[in-house]
Amino acid sequence: MRVLVVEDDPGMTRMLVRGLRREGYAVDAAATGDDALWHALEHDYDAVVLDAMIPPPDGFEVCRRMRAAGRWAPVLMLTARDAVTDRVRGLDVGADDYLTKPFALAELFARLRALTRRDPHERPAVLRVGDLTLDPVGHVVRRGESEVTLSPKEFALLQELMRRPGEVLSRTHLIDHVWDFAYDGGSNVVDVYVRYLRDKVDRPFGRETIRTVRGAGYRLDPTA
Repeated sequence: MRVLVVEDDPGMTRMLVRGLRREGYAVDAAATGDDALWHALEHDYDAVVLDAMIPPPDGFEVCRRMRAAGRWAPVLMLTARDAVTDRVRGLDVGADDYLTKPFALAELFARLRALTRRDPHERPAVLRVGDLTLDPVGHVVRRGESEVTLSPKEFALLQELMRRPGEVLSRTHLIDHVWDFAYDGGSNVVDVYVRYLRDKVDRPFGRETIRTVRGAGYRLDPTA
């Protein structure tokens, strides 16, 4: 999943980006309202972590403009303020949840998991495709009764495929949602990680669920 972090404090930004990447998210960062709007309107994010007090336009205005432009990614608003009026203002402009600083990273991760389950695909808590299951909260993958150990990036790639079983997902889509906006690695990174996944979730079980669609991308076959 791809998350935009909007925070003008460099130390806080580093902490959030590092923590979210350890959780397997692809993370982009912006420090001003203008940069945040550019990212939010140009890219399809699964969630936005948005500080209220950023260089103008502030987080409230960023959220309002996102919603006015039809961008409905879940927004978790952060602020050092704890006044009820600020919380109400954030929710009124379209934020989905509110977290007051200081906060524990574990709580932020839990709130993000809850928010990203509330999308048009109505993601269940545990994703299931055939006998393959993925638990986003517990970070557990199973093929039948057998647990499969994946790296954070392998987990994120499989999660993206399992969110849309049967759909062909292009390499560009997968890079956008599993890697960062600033990713500058080789163009074959998706192919490499698909091979890693096949070696772990398919071949040991005699399956061929991750299919290559020549010239288009990859899809997870729910009937395989």
